[in-house]
Order: sequence, then structure tokens, then C-alpha cells
Amino acid sequence: MTTTPVFAATDPVGLPPVRSILQKDEECAKPSKTVAEAKPWTRSAMDLGRSWRLSQGAGVLVAVVDTGVDQSAPALAGRVDAVGDAAKDCVGHGSFAAGLIAAAPRPGTGVVGIAPQARVLAVRGTDAKGYTSGGSLAGAIRTAADRGAKVIYVGRASVDERRALTEAVAYAMERDALVVAPAAPDIAPEDSESGQSDPTARPYFPAFVPQVLSVVDYGPGGGRPESAPDAFAPDLAAPGDSVVSVGPGGEGHFIGSGSSLAAASVAGAAALVRAHDPKLTAAQTADRLEHSAYPSDVPRLDLYAALSAVGGGSGPAAAGETGEDARVRLPESASPAPRNRALVIAAGSIGFLLLVAAAMVVVPRGRRRSWRVAGR
Repeated sequence: MTTTPVFAATDPVGLPPVRSILQKDEECAKPSKTVAEAKPWTRSAMDLGRSWRLSQGAGVLVAVVDTGVDQSAPALAGRVDAVGDAAKDCVGHGSFAAGLIAAAPRPGTGVVGIAPQARVLAVRGTDAKGYTSGGSLAGAIRTAADRGAKVIYVGRASVDERRALTEAVAYAMERDALVVAPAAPDIAPEDSESGQSDPTARPYFPAFVPQVLSVVDYGPGGGRPESAPDAFAPDLAAPGDSVVSVGPGGEGHFIGSGSSLAAASVAGAAALVRAHDPKLTAAQTADRLEHSAYPSDVPRLDLYAALSAVGGGSGPAAAGETGEDARVRLPESASPAPRNRALVIAAGSIGFLLLVAAAMVVVPRGRRRSWRVAGR
């Protein structure tokens, strides 16, 4: 196993790229042999240091609807539940997304998930090689909602089974689960046969459903890929290009880019907000993330602003406040004694200054008059 302190997409050392789909006769993704030591650019871009003081996602279950999640990945060990065979991840994309959302800190690396204390529910939304359909995604969303997920990350964008996907989102919202999805498929030449790299601007589902948080990506320089299609106005932009995360098997890391990975960033952010303020509904969580975003052509996720917004929750640590007690409170009225002392001191100071000013006028006049009374 080798280590590298950098992991930009142009780094000559490089990390293996994560794939979103494999050809039918292609072998499963092999574990990465390279560990990224340094902190990724996303940690500062999302202000995770300050955000983690408020929330780390404890108590929130995030469903990853994708290619599966490898339960043996060390950074996810002990926190992944799987539906059916979703504990196996031949492609690696689901494990990568789960790592972006919830990977725990590990010795020797600065790579960590946005919500490192959240739990993950792996729900397969594709076949073993990553091929999917709208019907498969719709069924997986319903399953995730039934299993109690409060945030449902969908790693794919589909153009078929729109009604099924719309109804699945409504089903999830009725169960207070927030669905987060990429606004368009990732652009990847190796995925051309799958239809996942179609750059045509069109409505993609489930992102096009109004109740879904639709997400596009940006990179370390702040820009979005020129090839990224805009079929409609996405809700948020988030870090998704040249991002680093775990993969199936071992301690090594992969690198990837795309709106699906930006959606994973937003899913992690939603987990932090829901853990920080458990009283927020799925719709209110989406509203909080959108309205606290940094203004831009597509509003940019501002995680710390979402967590520290006025009216934000106190999280589990401040249990006991319910109903009206949980609202923002004004401080108790202070004792008047310090204020009265301040007024006395201020009045004395003003009086002294007036005496000095008067002396400066009266004394010179008195000397000129030899201290005689005027008119004598």
C-alpha cells in the first residue's frame, strides 16, 4: 500500500477513478492500493471543521440507492446495514458515495465523510454491473423509506418510469424521508454504452420531482464542467469534482467527478442538519439547505450557515425543549444596578468636563480684568 499527500485529478501520482458502470464482461473493481494522506479540498470548501462542532450526523439513517455498499470498507465498518445483496458492490460507486456521506476518520488519511457518525442503509438501485431503470430506482426509494431512512441518496438519473419515480418520492415524503438526487447523469466516456453519459439537456428523474433536492457539481476552482447539461434549474450546487472517497475493499482511495457525487455531499449535509435539529421535517430540511445557500447562478451549499441558521435546532444534546420552548429565546432582563452605576459615572464625567471648559473661558477673562467685577 502506498500513500500520497495529494489527490487532484491532474496529480501525476493519481488515484484510480471510480466508475459508475461496468461492461457486462468486465471484472469487478479492484481495491485501491493508494491512500490519500492529505485533507481534501472539500473539507475547507464545506467548512466541515466548524460544522462538526454542531453536528456529525449521529442518529440519522442515510439510504444509499446505488450499486451497493461494501460493508467491509474500514471507514464504514459497523455502520452499514444492507437490504438483500446490497452489501456487495462490484462497481464501487455506491461505496464511494457512502464514503462521501459517512466515512469515519481513519489513521493516516484526511479523507472523511461529511456526516461521520451517520448510519448507512445500502439499497441496490442497479444490477451488479451498474445498469438501472426508473422502476428499479422507484422500488429502492420505497424500500429505503420503509426501512426508516431520513435521507435517501439516489445515485442515478433516469428518463423512464417518471410516474413511478414521482409516486415513489411522494411515498418517501409521506414517511418524512428527504430524497436527494443528481440533476443529470455523470459525464463519463467509459460509460457511453450505458446511456449514463448522454449529455442531452432534458428532465431527469427523480431530480425533476419538485420535492427532491436536485444537485449539480463544481470543482476545486469553483467552476462546473462545461459538458454538464442544464435541463432545468437545479436546487443546489455542491462539491462533486475531483472528490476523494473510499471504495470496495481495503484502506485505499478513489477519485471521481460528477453530479451524482455532489448529490452525495448534499445528502451528507442533510444528515447533519437533521441530526442537529431532529424536529425539522424532510421538507423543512430541504428548505433550510436551499435558503441558507450562497447566492450564485445555482445556489451553492453553505453547510455551516444551514446548521447555524436562526431558529436552528439544539440537537439531541439539548433534549427537553419542545414546542414553544424550542423557539429562539431573548435573554433575561439584566439587573439595573450596573446600568445605574454607569449613568452616575457618565454624569460625573460630563460635569467635570463642563467645569474644565468653563475654567478655560473664565480664568483668562478674570486675569484680563484683574479679577474685577464687570463695570467697576
